[in-house]
Amino acid sequence: MATQPLSTLKPARRSRFALRWYTWLLLVTAIAYGLAFAMHWDDRGVLWMQESFESPAERQDSVWLPDYQAVIDAKPLPGMEKDEASDLAYDPQSKTLFSVMGKNPFLVELTLQGDVLRKMPLVGWSNPEGVAELGNGLLAIVDERDHQITIVKVDADTRELNLADFPKYDLGPSKDQNKAFEGVTWDARNQQLLLGEERPPALFTWKGDGKTLTGDKQKLASDELDIRNLSALAIDPRTGHTLVLSADSHLLLELDEKGEQVSFMTLLRGFNGLKKTIPRAEGVTMDEAGTLYMVSEPNLFYRFEKQK
Repeated sequence: MATQPLSTLKPARRSRFALRWYTWLLLVTAIAYGLAFAMHWDDRGVLWMQESFESPAERQDSVWLPDYQAVIDAKPLPGMEKDEASDLAYDPQSKTLFSVMGKNPFLVELTLQGDVLRKMPLVGWSNPEGVAELGNGLLAIVDERDHQITIVKVDADTRELNLADFPKYDLGPSKDQNKAFEGVTWDARNQQLLLGEERPPALFTWKGDGKTLTGDKQKLASDELDIRNLSALAIDPRTGHTLVLSADSHLLLELDEKGEQVSFMTLLRGFNGLKKTIPRAEGVTMDEAGTLYMVSEPNLFYRFEKQK
């Protein structure tokens, strides 16, 4: 039976017909918007466009995150299911990784394959969320709840760290005290810590010599931080570029020395070799060979390598 043209329908039927189509259009639009929000396409659309304009030479001189693939995907850290892995740092001297656990404060040393070597309780810390390797066995630990940085010494015999034994530095108030400083990494080229506030995302520097900090932190322009929150920071020792991790955006972002966006990696299932979406990426670091390491709450370990 032929469909009756809309123009021949009675006004009441035309009105109902139009209403149904309008309702379906609204529903489809709402579903599409919800899907885009859930997949964080709003965080990536502009970045995809920007990446397409990078020249081969620029890609060669950068980290270039699109070329990375997961070679260790969601490896559980045994016995840490309720500890909430919060950050990760690479030690080039020991060739190992250090991670802080925020919920039950302790420092854990890992192999580059994500195997646990030792767990060291952090006595006196409230909520350690960031860790940076400073060299010569020194680590900077950020406590988000207490708004302070502590520089600690770790050697082969360390089994426990007590807050009272080490120098502390006040980070001062944040716009949102519950979403304060989470990211920290050591910028060896410029002899300073790079610090990141979680929300709204912001970057700061704090000068030092790798043993002590001098002066006060200084805020950097953060116009290129197209992310919903800032979870962790790392610096590529080869290029000096900064890696910015966002758990809420499921995104790892590369910034050059001027703070401009270069490339990114999405942390969703099916991208960069991931079999499943990284639940909540909270820590990132990179070694001198350019290998990437990540931890995600509650206790998952990831390793990414660049495909030649």
